Amino acid sequence: MAEQIATVRDLIIVLQTYFPPEFPLSHAMHILATLEITLPIMRLHHNQRHDAHQPQSTAWCKHVLDILRRAFRGVSEEEQFGAQEIEAPDGVRASVQHLYNDAAEVLEFLGLRSDQPVTPAAPLPALFAPAFPLLLTSRVECPQCNPNTVIRRSLRLDKDKGVHTVTLLDENLVWTRAELCVASCSSCNTLFYPDKLVYSTPPIGEQRSERRQKLEENPLYICISKSGVWAHRRVALLQEHIMQCFAGGWASFADWVNSVSYSRGNKAYRMTARQSKRLFIEHFSRRLLHTHTPNIELSLPAHAPTDTLTRAVRDAIGQDGGVLPGSLTHGCKDCTHQKRYRADLVAEGAPLDAGHAVEVAGIPGAIAQDGAANPMPDNMPHLPAPLQQEPPPNGDRGMVRMAVMDGKTIGHRICALTDCQNPLVNYKNGRFCETHLQHAKYCGIIPCGRPVADDGPTCDDPTHQGWYKSWVNRFKRLSFPGVRRVIRRREHQQVVAEENGGNGEPAGLPLRIDLPALGNVQGNQVVHTFRARSLYCLETVQWACGMPIGWGKCYKSESQPQVLAVIDRLWEHAPDNRPSFIAYDDACDLLRHIVTQDAESPWLTSTKFIVDAWHYTGHRATDVLCRLWCNPAPSDGSQPDLVEVKEDANGQKHLTRAFNTETAEQLNSWLTSYEAQLRQMTDVSYDFFVHVLMLLFAERIEQRIVTKGRGLADNVEEEDEEADDV
Repeated sequence: MAEQIATVRDLIIVLQTYFPPEFPLSHAMHILATLEITLPIMRLHHNQRHDAHQPQSTAWCKHVLDILRRAFRGVSEEEQFGAQEIEAPDGVRASVQHLYNDAAEVLEFLGLRSDQPVTPAAPLPALFAPAFPLLLTSRVECPQCNPNTVIRRSLRLDKDKGVHTVTLLDENLVWTRAELCVASCSSCNTLFYPDKLVYSTPPIGEQRSERRQKLEENPLYICISKSGVWAHRRVALLQEHIMQCFAGGWASFADWVNSVSYSRGNKAYRMTARQSKRLFIEHFSRRLLHTHTPNIELSLPAHAPTDTLTRAVRDAIGQDGGVLPGSLTHGCKDCTHQKRYRADLVAEGAPLDAGHAVEVAGIPGAIAQDGAANPMPDNMPHLPAPLQQEPPPNGDRGMVRMAVMDGKTIGHRICALTDCQNPLVNYKNGRFCETHLQHAKYCGIIPCGRPVADDGPTCDDPTHQGWYKSWVNRFKRLSFPGVRRVIRRREHQQVVAEENGGNGEPAGLPLRIDLPALGNVQGNQVVHTFRARSLYCLETVQWACGMPIGWGKCYKSESQPQVLAVIDRLWEHAPDNRPSFIAYDDACDLLRHIVTQDAESPWLTSTKFIVDAWHYTGHRATDVLCRLWCNPAPSDGSQPDLVEVKEDANGQKHLTRAFNTETAEQLNSWLTSYEAQLRQMTDVSYDFFVHVLMLLFAERIEQRIVTKGRGLADNVEEEDEEADDV
């Protein structure tokens, strides 16, 4: 029997038979597509009907009727008639029942037989075959042309680029062929791709015209390869979610996409790690630019490679650090409180100590300046300022906020010379920056200065060559079987030594190989340039709720001048938004540095520096400045903004910390998941990736604040009054 093929005439007959003339065509096609979906259900119905003593209408048929009712109802009519019971007009109900009664015949009439066996070689036929994707710009007019001077700015199909076939990874992670249409402006010849527009700059003097590009803000398709490979935007969103949930890198995401595609029978196309990185950079370039510079259009060379795009975006939003937009004015119940006074603590029945805080680490008594291990600077008072006992008479308390900062030893590689902070020229196996690249020609042991030999980074001095070999053996990559072999041999030698009456200490094969001395210099103090150095730490600053404020870099150490430079940069353009408190693990030394170097620093009048609660217990009790000025929760009421009164189950009142001073440690713990990726990146990719991480973490914190209802009310005074009434 020849297979029946449905024609246009058959479709017209179905439309005229089962749908009213005024019925919307789009709705009718949706219903027929829904009927096609019920084909597997109809197969199960026919299979059940072959059994003995089966009803004419099985439960499968009732399910088909429910599906058709929902299809006829539509979204708008579903809201009108209700989601449970359909009270549609008589004409609609009659059409539903009519199509349901003839469902099997209609399917067969359209060439879809419900009783046809289904095998992998002959799957279910499809009435509506999916159309090929069309990659086209969403614009209809050229934004480059001046509307006051150009009458028509319409777009035309470009003669040179035109239409050509490309490879597309669609939203379902299926590789398919797509048609790419490139449009051009009829006035200025700007080319319009789905994800960018390419234009020509006007010549200026002797400078010739240049082809440059601007990114489209929210494209549906993104080009991830110069060879004509595109990806749907949802693939980039999927990559973003996988990076957040599993800390997956670019290569890992490409492997996962390929495994999914391979499981679906595709063996012709594969996503490479470079394409995965390009997708990541393209997607987050738009997100970062929209967040940091929403009113500035980034311009870069046309069809720029990935590194050029990354550098352009990094330079636009911040190099070696930056501020998250809107974070300086952030406020919520976890990081922002109303100003409190000692009288408030007394009214709440707080168990306060008499006088100032005089007990740290179990050492009671008044603090003496004489003989202290860490005396305070001369220009700083030995006791805190007098306490303001009562709130102001006008009732305007104001708000206080706390920021927390800390360093995370996670960084990219930099030049091997000690005092150089420049990035490497070659991040694969290089050691020097562009400025000091000539040092690769000289012996790596400083200060030798002799030319290198042909077979290594040292001169022909046998002593230097031998020391370099010892260094390689000490720091070469170790394997697990190799370490196990060394341990077994040490254990065997220890047994032999004990049997021979020795002291049980093996003579050779130490687990840690110490570097030999070089002349009169001990091995661990030899200065060399055999490998590139690394950035010391990433300094992050966030509010006490966890919302990131910004970040910076400490190149050589987490010293007080570098930390001060980071916070100076973050609040450089917003000095009025400085926090009331900054919690830092070494706040006492930072405060001592500020007072010593600049007694008129605005930080001394705007912000109090305190040590976070976890590190404060490890600070020395003899540090006078730390005990007087950096206590995170003084029990004498000298800092009522830092404590609050809580009552336990027994009715006993206690002082607890009002802010979470460990949010920096929590952010650092989250960053640990990405440490392996960040250490292998260039300085440009490192900055870009950290900007992305700060953006994603801020979105997580913002979502948590909204979910838990921790946002600030419009009128904080009214909110507190309502809480008191309750």
